[in-house]
Amino acid sequence: MNLRITHIPIVFLLCILVSCNQTEKNNNDSEIDNLNQIENPTNKVVRSSEVEWEKLNPARGDKSPQAGTIWGDRNGTEPTGFLAKFTDGFSSPPHIHNVTYRAVVIKGSIHNDDPNAATMWMKPGSFWTQPVGGSHITSAKGEENIALVEIDHGPYLVKPIEEAFDNGERPVNIDASNLVWLGSDKSTWIDSRSDAKLSFLWKSDESQGVFIKFPASYTGKLISNGSVLHAVVIKGELNYELPQSQETKLLDPGSYFSSTDKAVHRIRNSTQKDVVIYIRTNGQIKIQ
Repeated sequence: MNLRITHIPIVFLLCILVSCNQTEKNNNDSEIDNLNQIENPTNKVVRSSEVEWEKLNPARGDKSPQAGTIWGDRNGTEPTGFLAKFTDGFSSPPHIHNVTYRAVVIKGSIHNDDPNAATMWMKPGSFWTQPVGGSHITSAKGEENIALVEIDHGPYLVKPIEEAFDNGERPVNIDASNLVWLGSDKSTWIDSRSDAKLSFLWKSDESQGVFIKFPASYTGKLISNGSVLHAVVIKGELNYELPQSQETKLLDPGSYFSSTDKAVHRIRNSTQKDVVIYIRTNGQIKIQ
């Protein structure tokens, strides 16, 4: 059964430990702070309306959820992120996957757990993991149900429950209400003049994943120095300025921006609601 984290102190401790780890390794802050001009920007934007959809599990025919790849190739071997769309009332049969995945609810309500577990509906901004080989079901309710699904390597396959196995890893469900947000006083990733906040979700030897929350009327920059940065809008609407053309694009939930080198991402929240994005990167970032 999935580990359900319902007590804030546990999540808080996890976030503080990771934050301390980041602080120790943030010896390149000055380098990041000076990245105000990039000669050949690699910034890219994909709006949610531009995502191309296809069947996630073609073997199920019309009962299959839809999938829209936004980076990588889920049929290949590289790290991949894709959107999964479920109809109202969808419920999968018990099954397993050949790879571990992470996921974030973007729209609607989604349940993912052991087949015998009580239903726990996760709202937008909730995060869960599903280990390779673990038996589970996925259900959805709502007019529109979409999640971001991320794998470290493909291909992403659905396999029968008869092939289930325990690799020692345990799944985690974190409801959006149980996230702990860190400000500039707790993380060197946030400039002392910024009122943005972040929440650390996971970390591996090569990459890490975080939520960033931009408050109402926020205007600023997200500076990155890694060779990989993938960012997906989870909640709210964000204005993003492309450095190549100074064109501003409005990004709604499910939209995506990225860079493949050192980059400055100029963003603005013109609404009176918080905007939350998910970021996967193999470098450091600075929010100004």
